[in-house]
Amino acid sequence: MATESERWIQSSTVIPMFPTLVWKIQLESRLHDEIDAAIVPALQEMRRGLPKLELGRGWQSERELHRREEFEKLSQCVIRAAKTVLCFLRIGYDTLEVTGSWATVLSRGATHRYHSHPNNFLSAVYYVRTHPGAQVIHFHDPRSQASVIRPPVTGLTAENTDQVVVPVSNGTLLMFPAYLPHSVDEVTSDEERISVSFNLMFPAFTENLAKPLW
Repeated sequence: MATESERWIQSSTVIPMFPTLVWKIQLESRLHDEIDAAIVPALQEMRRGLPKLELGRGWQSERELHRREEFEKLSQCVIRAAKTVLCFLRIGYDTLEVTGSWATVLSRGATHRYHSHPNNFLSAVYYVRTHPGAQVIHFHDPRSQASVIRPPVTGLTAENTDQVVVPVSNGTLLMFPAYLPHSVDEVTSDEERISVSFNLMFPAFTENLAKPLW
């Protein structure tokens, strides 16, 4: 028989609010191979004549790779994924444009500092080459006030952590809100970590979405 102290709740529920979502897509192997066959030689050509990356160093390409023919198929995949995200979020605007795209190569010992991508709606990153010791990305809690009080926890969960480590592999495409801070810890692989990043924004923003809502 329940005691008085055990009968104080009639019903209980947890209401999730304001989630921050990351979409993880693994490209079909044939498509991944086709994309790599185009972009890997292009990246090699861009780095032709440059010295080998020193320990702890990285390299970034120009920021308009989406305008190059070799990156067209990858860019199409990113746009297709973005439309799926808009549909999932029930956003009544079905077009996003790539505003920038660039490759990042990290050598052993290199890191990618904590950052976000302002003035865009979505960001994406495609993983060309990953290796043990170079196959994760860290996403950080975007709520600045959440870190004001940090009591000890008995176990990390999605509800109490201030960062989430997402494993990736060759052919993984991640898409996430451009405001979401992220970083890459020190690469411990002797092989280079290669990724291609994208920013996406609504075209004609000032003509359509920036109008007053009242």
